[in-house]
Amino acid sequence: MMLTKEIYLDYAATTPVDHQVLEVMLPFFASSFGNPSSLHGFGRDARDAVENARVQVAGLINARTDEIIFTSGGTEGNNAAVKGTAVAMRGKGNHIIVSRVEHSSVYEPCMFMKMLGFDVTFLEVDTSGTVDPEDVRRAITPKTILISVMHANNEFGTVQPIEDVGRIAREYGIFFHVDMVQTFGHQHIDVSRLPVDLASFSAHKLYGPKGVGGLYARTGTKIHPIILGGHQENGQRASTHNVPGIVGFGKAAEIAARTMDEETATLKAMRDRLTEGLYHALKPVQFNGHPVKRLPGNVHISLPDVRGDLLLERLAQRGIACSAGSACSAGTGSSRILGALGISPVIAANSLRFSLGRHTTPEDIDYVIKVSGEIVREMRRKT
Repeated sequence: MMLTKEIYLDYAATTPVDHQVLEVMLPFFASSFGNPSSLHGFGRDARDAVENARVQVAGLINARTDEIIFTSGGTEGNNAAVKGTAVAMRGKGNHIIVSRVEHSSVYEPCMFMKMLGFDVTFLEVDTSGTVDPEDVRRAITPKTILISVMHANNEFGTVQPIEDVGRIAREYGIFFHVDMVQTFGHQHIDVSRLPVDLASFSAHKLYGPKGVGGLYARTGTKIHPIILGGHQENGQRASTHNVPGIVGFGKAAEIAARTMDEETATLKAMRDRLTEGLYHALKPVQFNGHPVKRLPGNVHISLPDVRGDLLLERLAQRGIACSAGSACSAGTGSSRILGALGISPVIAANSLRFSLGRHTTPEDIDYVIKVSGEIVREMRRKT
């Protein structure tokens, strides 16, 4: 089937690499190929490029450069925060508090630590997917060593009250980790002001390359490295640096710092246009997540009477790329995340996520509304 139009609305899964990012990366694949750990000129040039990128990434969240640890992505950063803090702090306690709607790269490491004898409290959320900071306070014990609450949910888009949670963590002297993969480069973040000790992020969510990310670790935060075998990243993360990826990450962060405000305003306007259009085209339809405190480009819907997998397939046939949820949970479903909002497994299976990005246009939005309405009406007639 020849597609007459192709529209990408899965930016929460990954973004295309910006042409400016690709341009600065290319020399480091061949002509400037040195290992940053080498002492000769080739190594020095690569090391300078890595440190320049560290300045760019740190600048985006107002961090110190020595507080940025380069990783392979958000998954590694989340694993390092949970496991690394648990190991480093096991002499103080063995209790971790985490929200029930965390990404699998936080949830599964917590389950792993539980298997090793740690105690994990999973916080419930309300029907919008929001954590109550007072629930965090009530869950704290003398053995609590880490609290982890994501900044914004990757599936239904709700932005969490991390500043309130962080103040409670500070009050009790507990390290606070935030998964910022969906907000880094998309929302203003100032870690000099926010009471956050650890934050993880990924380049490919902000028009940078895949396979590279970062972990912010505030000075004084105790974290044991989980990848051993070298002294890179001040001994916090062994492995030869992914120089092209890190350089690209730095450039993507630099671009985001310039374009964030304008892009956010544009995305919010198109998100609202899509939400209103889908409401009229698909009703009955349920919109999930917080109606206001949410990611600017996220629209998450559930349909009571239309199978999500079939709708996803039919949309793809008409050139529309969206998703049934997190790419990391593809094949396993999103029932854990949506179930925490009180959504039944049947309705969770009938859910779709549209995530907008830098290259989305109003014409794209109108096409998606039109085509979605046509497909859903046809599918309902056949049931």
